[in-house]
Amino acid sequence: MAKIHLFVPLFALIHAAILYPTVAARVVPLPLPVPTNNNQEQTLSSIFDTSKYGILQLNNGLAQAPPMGWNSWNFFACDINETVIKETGTFHFDLLAIKYRLSWHCSEFHGLKFRDSGTFESLVSSNADDCWSTLRRDSKGQLVPDPETFPSGIRALADYVHGKGLKLGIYSDAGAFTCQVRPGSLFHENDDAEIFASWEVDYLKYDNCFNLGIDPKKRYPPMRDALNVTGRTIFYSLCDWGVDDPALWAGKVGNSWRTTDDINDTWARSALHVLNYFNPVHTALVLSESPHAKTPCMYQNSLSPPPKCLLLLPSPFHFSSMTTIADLNNKWAAYAGPGGWNDPDMLEVGNGGMTYPEYRAHFSIWALMKAPLLIGCDVRNMTAETYNILTNEEVIGVNQDKLGVQGRKVHVAEDGCSEERSNDLTTWFVGLDFLQVWAGPLSGNRLAVALWNRCSKAKTIKAAWDALGLESSTSVSVRDLWKHQDVLRDAVASFSAQVDAHGCEMYIFTPQSVSRSDI
Repeated sequence: MAKIHLFVPLFALIHAAILYPTVAARVVPLPLPVPTNNNQEQTLSSIFDTSKYGILQLNNGLAQAPPMGWNSWNFFACDINETVIKETGTFHFDLLAIKYRLSWHCSEFHGLKFRDSGTFESLVSSNADDCWSTLRRDSKGQLVPDPETFPSGIRALADYVHGKGLKLGIYSDAGAFTCQVRPGSLFHENDDAEIFASWEVDYLKYDNCFNLGIDPKKRYPPMRDALNVTGRTIFYSLCDWGVDDPALWAGKVGNSWRTTDDINDTWARSALHVLNYFNPVHTALVLSESPHAKTPCMYQNSLSPPPKCLLLLPSPFHFSSMTTIADLNNKWAAYAGPGGWNDPDMLEVGNGGMTYPEYRAHFSIWALMKAPLLIGCDVRNMTAETYNILTNEEVIGVNQDKLGVQGRKVHVAEDGCSEERSNDLTTWFVGLDFLQVWAGPLSGNRLAVALWNRCSKAKTIKAAWDALGLESSTSVSVRDLWKHQDVLRDAVASFSAQVDAHGCEMYIFTPQSVSRSDI
């Protein structure tokens, strides 16, 4: 979504006041596994639920792996033109395509898109996001590329991109207008789909602004049908910001669906930022610091939370930080698979708002979650650190693994970062779950495992076999995907590693034997 900053504060307050009471009643298909006693061992199939796997997916032959590429919005926003797109494609094509044979979108424009040379199923495009068109349709009711910024037109740009062996995407909106008040496609689906196909577009990102209050389950299928009528195979990316839980219905409509609001280039926001909305009376919901607690408590007129409590605020006040979005997307892991993927929004790696360890964690978790890997920085000016993150073949291999099961959060350490919490709310961060283990099954009976430290100090994190669904006697070899080396040959029962503050270490476990039910 292209953000409309003018409306954010008022919308956030109204959204919180009206919708937050219903948040707890929302469907959460994959809760964090509860602790088991010594006589109970969880199986892989019970942790990595795949009961919805492959049931809902749109059968257009696309998205057999998550899409990869580049999108302009996070860095360029509306300041985009065909020269930038071409420079972006040309500048890094040689460097990146050597390994991954980049494709790119023209959605804002979705520029470079990584594509593993062996699996074009991960359609990569360069999405021309908002601002590629004029402010009005022409006299025939057709969309028109902005003649100042795209003087050659979209078809010429598609020819250029296709000439590089890449793919092109474009942007529209399931509303009367786009988020930046260009013409939307609501009630123009057939005409717009036809012109996209005539331009030989390969990917459509379809936003949610100015939607006239019409149910998204009614607004998004008409464009699916219109695209199908054209006869051109076009990847259909729904961007309804998680409204009405699209993971439950969008698999029959599109190839990916946004599960969250737009991402921000931030790790997290302090609670004080949120409480300022409520001055002079500070009111907030808090939960017991145990991740399995059920009962909230309240405090008012005080900046000091009660002991043994942690601040928990409704999602609109999380400001769409990277950590918050990861947690929200995790809820819908059981609904993703080949043909249709949960989309927690584009990558912020390299845009400057987070540290190197935080960006590495961002890329690791997105890869594990089988999220679309759409680069969002200016690739013409990447640092060496950014390049090294975005081109890690082994981490990308987890994302593109043919088994296609979304990894998820499987364990949270109860003690977390308790020593870092104080009565000074400026040091309190929104959210729970500071020391986490994420994991997901891969082809070849392997497991991808991520140890994520959300504390502000280095910590040792342990992954126990019962949390991973492995029998306690199973011996595994452990490969470090960031060091690119094997670190253990025969780990049994558990594996531990020290993880830097806000960092994430990622591994592949290859068991010699494994208890696997029905994956």
